[in-house]
Formats: sequence, C-alpha cells, structure tokens
Amino acid sequence: MPRSLWNGTIAFGLVRVPVKLHTATESKSISFRERHVSDGAAIEHRRMCVAEDREVPYSEIAKGFEVSSGSYVMLSKEEIAAAEGPEAHVIDVEHFVDGQEIDPAYYERAYYLSPGKLGDEAYRTLHSALKTSGKVGIGRFLFHGKAHLAAVRALKDVIVLHTMRFADEFVDPRELEIAKADKQPSKLEIDTARLLVDQLVASFEPDAYENSYRAAVLGVIEQKARGEKVQAPQSQEQTGEGELLSALRASLEDGHARKRRRPASGKPRPAGKAPRPSGGAPRSPKGAVRGRGRTRGEG
Repeated sequence: MPRSLWNGTIAFGLVRVPVKLHTATESKSISFRERHVSDGAAIEHRRMCVAEDREVPYSEIAKGFEVSSGSYVMLSKEEIAAAEGPEAHVIDVEHFVDGQEIDPAYYERAYYLSPGKLGDEAYRTLHSALKTSGKVGIGRFLFHGKAHLAAVRALKDVIVLHTMRFADEFVDPRELEIAKADKQPSKLEIDTARLLVDQLVASFEPDAYENSYRAAVLGVIEQKARGEKVQAPQSQEQTGEGELLSALRASLEDGHARKRRRPASGKPRPAGKAPRPSGGAPRSPKGAVRGRGRTRGEG
C-alpha cells in the first residue's frame, strides 16, 4: 500500500473513524527539463537573497506575510502549525447530502481513505452507510497548511475524499463580459443538435478514454530523435455564421457520428485516439520529474 500522506479521523456526530489519506491519482504529464538552447547545458534555479546577493539554504527561509508596504511578519513552521489547533487531524463532517446535488465544478483533487489503527470496523460501517444511502459527507479539514472543504463518499470498496472549492473561490461569470447574442438559435437548430447528441450517447467507461495528446508528444519526440522534421498539422476550420445547421445535418448524414457510437463490444470508442508511437518511443522515466530546472508539459 502506498505511504499515507496524512493520518487523522473522520468525525460525524460522536463517532470518530481513524483513517489514513493516500493519493488517488497519478500525473501522466510529460516532464521536460530546461536546457540552454545554444549548448544544451542544464539550467539551475537558485534561491537568492536580494539583500545579500547570495544563495540561501532552505533552513534560512521562513514564511513572511506583508502587513504593510515593505513590512513583513515572519512565521516559522511551528508557529504556522500552532494556528491549526487541536483539530488539525480531523475531517469534521457537518452534513450528509445527496451526491447528485454536488456540481462537479466544486471538486478539486481525489484521495483514498483507508482504515487507521483499530478503525477497520468503524471504517467498514461508514463505507456501507455511504454506499447504501448514496449520501456524501461534507466537512472541512486542514491539509498541507490549507483549509479545505471536503466531500467524503463511497467508491467501490473504499472511501474517497475529494478536496473541494469554497463558493467564494469561483469567479463571477459576469466578469467575463460575454456579449449578448444577436439572435437566438432556431428551434430547428436546437432539435438537430439534440439528434446529434442522442446519436453520441453511451455509458461512461473511464478506461475507454486515453490521453491522445501525451501519445502525440511522445511521437514528436521520437521524430526529433530520428532527425526528422516536425510539421504542425493544419488547424480545423471553425463553423462560421450561418453554417451551423448545415454542419449539424452533415454530421448526421455522413455517418461520422455513428462511427463513434458504442460498438458491439459494449465499450464506447475512444474519442480522438492518436496512434501510439512505434518501437523505440522514449518513455518518461520516473526520475525525469526530479532535478533542477525542469518544467512540465500540458500532456
């Protein structure tokens, strides 16, 4: 079992369930290292003190909060930890809500919860209660020096914790200043779009979708390693004004949409799946995420 990131308890009512927090996701982004373009040498990022013009070790670095222009209050790790109080290792569940009431936009990261010491019975009881009721526990906890809203729910045989965004962290969509539409879509356009949507309906099967961009980047790396020239593909034309209805009808008539419907095997076809790089495609080794001067891609 992966090492736990945090040990604590789930508290609801007078019940306390000892739990351990584990990461539930793994980044598959391709990691690049920063190199000097002229000679390929590694790039280093150093922690420099602007007053003394020297590099400083982590042991000489503290957290500073600006209370007025140029004036900072310095806090050590121990002083910051003191603000957490006695409930620093408690997931305090305040309410249980229907899972369908939670807009997915509120979810951030996912973590697995496993039973803590002597907590197996209480853990299994809570898991069963969540699974059979379809309810999700909503509470708060402190993790990595930050207060999180959290959702606790059953997923298969484990309890999952999702960190969530607080309501005031959302940007008001009115700030986007989206211009009012000159005209509303016609009933025929809406009905035709609904037909296309219905034609693409399938059950959600997570395993059927792959990161085609990551495969494409690895393919480009392989091409460059062979000394081949990399050419960017031509971009697809956008649907212009007045062309929406004809584009919707063409999608229905030429059978393009039907090719992506659920096949007879019972699994939906991956959308936009790119071919895997052949033979000697370079892999992203675990060590590539370590070291100095690295930057991550978006894959």
